Amino acid sequence: MPVRPTAARPIALLAALVATGATACGGGSGSDPDTVKVSFKQSTDNSIHVMDDYLAGIKKQFEKANPGKKVELVPIKAPDSEYYTKLQQMLRSPKTAPDLVYEDTFLINSDITSGYLKPLDPYLAKWPDWDKFVDTAKTAAKGEDGKTYGVPDGTDTRGLWFSKDIFQKAGLPADWQPRTWADVLTAARTIKQKVPDVIPLNVYTGKPVGEASTMQTFEMLLYGTQDAGGQDPLYDRASKKWVAGSDAFKDALSFVETVFEEKLGPDVEEALDPNVMTHVRGDWFPENKLGIALDGSWLPQDWLPGSGHEWPEWSKELGLAAMPTQHGQAPGKVSMSGGWTWSIPDKAANPDLAFEFIKTMQTKANAQKWYIANSGIAVRKDVAADPAYTKAQPGIKFFTDLVASTHYRPAFPAYPQVSTAIQEAMEGVTTGDMSVAEAAGGYDDALKDATDNQVIQK
Repeated sequence: MPVRPTAARPIALLAALVATGATACGGGSGSDPDTVKVSFKQSTDNSIHVMDDYLAGIKKQFEKANPGKKVELVPIKAPDSEYYTKLQQMLRSPKTAPDLVYEDTFLINSDITSGYLKPLDPYLAKWPDWDKFVDTAKTAAKGEDGKTYGVPDGTDTRGLWFSKDIFQKAGLPADWQPRTWADVLTAARTIKQKVPDVIPLNVYTGKPVGEASTMQTFEMLLYGTQDAGGQDPLYDRASKKWVAGSDAFKDALSFVETVFEEKLGPDVEEALDPNVMTHVRGDWFPENKLGIALDGSWLPQDWLPGSGHEWPEWSKELGLAAMPTQHGQAPGKVSMSGGWTWSIPDKAANPDLAFEFIKTMQTKANAQKWYIANSGIAVRKDVAADPAYTKAQPGIKFFTDLVASTHYRPAFPAYPQVSTAIQEAMEGVTTGDMSVAEAAGGYDDALKDATDNQVIQK
């Protein structure tokens, strides 16, 4: 499952969800030493059952290869934020903790810090396939203690999607590959002038869509301000402090401000609609109402047969371009990656059996099947090099190649609050209620509060 926009766990839900978590696990993972209980996020859209189908196949395969062992699938049907809340509640007690859980790298460090997850290093040291995983994906599942707490099941990357028909009407090239931020804005301005009845450019912004604003838009811009090998513009790893007062932060905010000040994006009301992501995938692109979108590799999942939003023509009607760095500086393009991991709870009763299930899921053949079914990006090097994977779906090779230029969020415990502060700054310049300087100053203040003043001025 590609990483989707996420939000911090809503504390108010915890009490209401205690019973749900306990019921979901039916008495705890320790009830049967021969049964591995696997908890995962089930889509709230009944037409989407990619994960359910995949895990059902792995369950059948695992039980056949391990006579006497059973797999109990424990789906949690909930939106992202509620899934995290329910999962965290289950992880607190050995009575409710499953043996294996699906963790978003966005919040995995919160569960690591809380002591809810078991380090997997002793298992990984004896598993030859671990060497086949790309280093960046491995890093995303590490805690601040340097130990690894999850096995990634894929990642995602981000780039620019564009309508070939709208580009043709605007006189823009069919093989468009912008070199700078200015090139992106110039294309949007051209569309606004020559095809005035469409939205020129969509970038997610503000608090209503949460992490989509932070990661799909702001961090794609922020990490595009640095040179190849430059210092992280969000978190200074040498000093272990968060970066405040930077020109890079203001430049990223200025891009967002320009999009909405010049009316190159959706109306502000639409941009701040919590359902704007559904509009992009379900309405604006299929109905030829959107010129360019800064978005993720997973979009085709919503257009494939059986998705409920089939759009078989998408690969012919949409083009792809890498998001350029600010001034075209090396490496010339930028991407952000997230992803999900399979983790073993600290209170799991059957951790050894759980890791055996991970190994079954993560054979080359099974991993490749999952990446293709889920429109995911391979984190196994042998799969990424396999023509059967790269040719399985239009766009897979393009987004997989972006892994070399990608960045991962500094997903430390303070990150959810840092992300919210970024969203508030973005919303301020989107609505015009704040100048870039005011929004950046507000972010710096919020950053100090969120990180207990662990900041460094740039």
